[in-house]
Amino acid sequence: MSKYNDLSREQLIELLKKRDRTKKLGLVWERDEIEADHAVDANFVAATLLSDLSDKPAPWRNMVIEGDNYDALRWLRMTMAGQVKCIYIDPPYNTGSKDWVYNDHYANSEDAYFHSTWLEFLFRRLTLARDLLSEDGVILVSINDDQRAKLEMLMDEAMPGMRLGSFAWRTRQGSNADHQAFMSADHEHILVYGKANFRFLGNDKTYEMYRFYDESRDDWYRLSDLTLGFDHRERPNLYYPLYDQRTDIWYPANPNRVWVYPSKLRSKAAKTRFMEDWIAAEHIRFPESAEFRIFHSLDELHQAFDRGELPTSGRAPIIRPDLPDFEFWVGKKIGYGTPAFKRYKKELRNLRQPLSTWITPRSEADSLLEGRNALVVGTNDEAAKDIKAVFGSKAFNYAKPVSLIRELVRQASSPGDVVLDFFAGSATTAQAVMELNAEDGGDRRFIMVSSTEATTDEPDKNICRDVTAERIRRLNASEDKKFAELSADFAYLRCREIEFEDLDQDLSPPEVWSALETLHRLPLTRYAQASWQEHKTESQTLIFADRVSTELLAYLRGVVERRENAFVYAWAPGQITAALGDALDVRSVRAELVGRFRQ
Repeated sequence: MSKYNDLSREQLIELLKKRDRTKKLGLVWERDEIEADHAVDANFVAATLLSDLSDKPAPWRNMVIEGDNYDALRWLRMTMAGQVKCIYIDPPYNTGSKDWVYNDHYANSEDAYFHSTWLEFLFRRLTLARDLLSEDGVILVSINDDQRAKLEMLMDEAMPGMRLGSFAWRTRQGSNADHQAFMSADHEHILVYGKANFRFLGNDKTYEMYRFYDESRDDWYRLSDLTLGFDHRERPNLYYPLYDQRTDIWYPANPNRVWVYPSKLRSKAAKTRFMEDWIAAEHIRFPESAEFRIFHSLDELHQAFDRGELPTSGRAPIIRPDLPDFEFWVGKKIGYGTPAFKRYKKELRNLRQPLSTWITPRSEADSLLEGRNALVVGTNDEAAKDIKAVFGSKAFNYAKPVSLIRELVRQASSPGDVVLDFFAGSATTAQAVMELNAEDGGDRRFIMVSSTEATTDEPDKNICRDVTAERIRRLNASEDKKFAELSADFAYLRCREIEFEDLDQDLSPPEVWSALETLHRLPLTRYAQASWQEHKTESQTLIFADRVSTELLAYLRGVVERRENAFVYAWAPGQITAALGDALDVRSVRAELVGRFRQ
C-alpha cells in the first residue's frame, strides 16, 4: 500500500509544490515533509507552573521550562511569537552515541544519510525559533568544526536570507591529543542569523588616530586614503589631475589607484559628492610642504621622466608618456606628495565600531590590534571553573564559559530584552544575563528550556530541575562576594501534551492563566482557583473567567465604567457579550490559544 493513499487531494498538491521548489544544490537529508508539518500541530502543548520549584516571590519575570524543547518552542510560539530579541543555543554536536540523550532516536546509524535525523531534529526546532525572533532579533548557535558546514546549510534552509556571518572562538590552548594529521581542533564557531533590523552593539571607537585639530571647526580629524583600488582603464572618469587652487599646484592621479570621487570636469553625476565639493568644504588636505616642479616644454618633461624626476608611487612614476594627457603637465606646477581626505570626529555617523568575528582569549588580549573591536572571553577551562564555583563540583559537562555568552548577549541585546536558550543545560546563559543586569542595571529577562534527560536506566534524572534551575537558585542564595549582586526570580514550568479533542476537559485553569499572562507580556503569577483571575497593570487589565457568574458580570460592568484597557478571556465568551454587548474585548480561550498555536 502506497504511503500516499491516505493523503487528501490538497495534501498531494502541496507535496508536489514542495517538490517543485526543492533546490538541486544545497543540503539534502531524509525527511517526511508531511509528517513534519503534522508534527507541529499533532497535539496541543500546555505549560504547568510549579510554584514549589520556582524561586523568589511572584510575580516571576523569568522562566525555566522543563520538557522536550520541541514542545517548549511550540508553547512559546503560541505565547511569545515575535518577542525574543536574542536566542543563544549550544545544541548537541552529534559526535557519538554518548553525545546527547536523544541520540538513540535522532542518530540512527541505519539511515541512508547518518546525520539525517540529527538535522531534522534541529531543523524543526530552528524553524520554530525563527518565529520567536523580533524584527531586530538574532540567533547565535555554537557548533564545532566537524558539523559547522552541515549546520550552516541547514540554517540557510530554516532561516533563508538571515545569515549574517560567524564568530571563531578559541576553546582551549593547543593540544594534539586524539587528532589526526597532528592538527589540533582548538576552536569552535558561533553562527549568526538575524532579522533585517538586527545590529550588534559594537565597541567604542578609539580616537587615537584623530591627531589633527581644526580650529575653525573646533574639531579633531584624521587623514585617510583618497584613492580606490582600480586602475585608470577600469575607472577612467576617476583618473584626472587634482588641483589645489590656493597654491596653483596640480597633483597627478596614481594610474593604478584612481581617486575616490569624480570630478565635475569628467562626470555629470556623482553617487556622493564631486571632488570639487569636498575641496570647497575643506575636506581635502593637500601636502603641507607644497613641493613642486615646473617643466616648460614637452622635451623637458620627457627628459625629467628619463631621469626619474617625476612623482612616483613607490618606485613607479605616475606621470608617464604612455599614459593619457602626458602633455597636460607642460608648464604646470607638478605637486610631489599625495592629497588625503580629512575625516572629522564630529561628522562620524556611528560612534561605535563594528564587532570583529574573531573572539580573542583573555590570554591574548594584549595582542589586539588598535581599535580593540574583538570580544575578549575565556576558554573551556573557565567554563569548568564557573560550574565548580556554583555547584562545588563538576555537575555538568561541556558547558560554555559565562564570559563568552555574557559578551555575546551584551552585543546582541539591550536592557529590557528577552533572551532565550532552548538547550539551556547548566543555565550558563541565565548567569550571563544576571551578570549583565547587575552590571548595567538592566532588566533583561531569560527563558531557559531544558529536558530531564531521564532514561530507562535513570528514570528519576532531571537535568532541568537539578542543574538548570538549581544553578539559578544557588546564585540567588550565594553568599560569595562575586555573586552577591546576582538575582533573578523565575517561574518553573513543565510542558505536557494534550490531544486537541480533549482540550476543553484537560487544559486546566492554571495552565490557561500562565499562557494568557505570557501572551500579554506579563510576569507570571499563581492561579488562585477562583471563578475568575485578574492581573492588572497601569497599561492593561487581563481577566480570565473560568466560570461566568453574576458576580463576574457585575465586576465587568465596573471595568467598563472605569474605562480600563481590559482583555477578557472565557471558555464561553457568548455569555459575557450577551450581557455586556461589545463594551469589552472578550475572547474565546480555545479559539485564541488554538488559533495562535496553529499559526
